[in-house]
Amino acid sequence: MSFTLQPVRVANGSDEDGLLVFDKEQRLLAVLSRLGEHYDGLSGHWYLEAGFGRLDARDPPTFADLEEAQEWIGQRLARKR
Repeated sequence: MSFTLQPVRVANGSDEDGLLVFDKEQRLLAVLSRLGEHYDGLSGHWYLEAGFGRLDARDPPTFADLEEAQEWIGQRLARKR
């Protein structure tokens, strides 16, 4: 399953850089945000703010970079239910 990323500002109280993740039918799959400087050791990493359907996670992951986040998304979307 393919997906697209759209930049967005996220009003989560601290970090505003974010991405919306859409499937090919423009359904929202997830919201990612980039962690700021106040996250020691994780500054610049991406965090799954919200995931829907196959991207829903009880313990939302943090990714070292956007490539890692996209790999995780692709793997979760490829899983059969």
